Amino acid sequence: MTMEIRRLSGPEFAVLAPQLVDLYIEAMGYDPSIRAGRIDVWRREIVQPGFTALAALDQDEVLGVAYGYIGMPDMWWDRQVRRGIREAGGPDTRQVLLLRDYFEVAEIHVSPTQQGRGIGRILLSQLLWLAPAGNAMLSTPEVDDEANNAFSLYRSMGFRDELRHFRFDGDARPFAVLSVPLPLPGMVEKPAVERRG
Repeated sequence: MTMEIRRLSGPEFAVLAPQLVDLYIEAMGYDPSIRAGRIDVWRREIVQPGFTALAALDQDEVLGVAYGYIGMPDMWWDRQVRRGIREAGGPDTRQVLLLRDYFEVAEIHVSPTQQGRGIGRILLSQLLWLAPAGNAMLSTPEVDDEANNAFSLYRSMGFRDELRHFRFDGDARPFAVLSVPLPLPGMVEKPAVERRG
């Protein structure tokens, strides 16, 4: 297998959205009935400030996807996280500053058949390299003892807890909301694009 990491323009992302959403549904275990709605949402997000998207590809097969943009108070995710922080007794001063200056990792997914091979690390490192914010934030489904590839990746890259066992409107599963200061620890130059063969 030969993998390449490709930065996607907004129009490229919109064209690939059906394939990317299929990967998202598979990786997250969501009901395929959400497909059309998620494609529409993903296509609309290309106009967000700081929109950046990457795909891990093996020829035409999508192995992974990551995208995000500058967090804004008028966005659904931001409003949900602010609600959670208030319900948890915050925000404290650090959280106020965090919520003023962050890049939202909206989605990062790797095909279940390709997980554990470093694709997620490459995607996340490149997505956050020179991200136009002082912090990055993301949410991930809770799992017992953080025993999955996603939590291992985020912890190894310095992400810390902001909320635990938080429930977003419309999803019954509990999520962790995590953040990390940027640039990522130890990152002084653009991460190398690894090609695997």
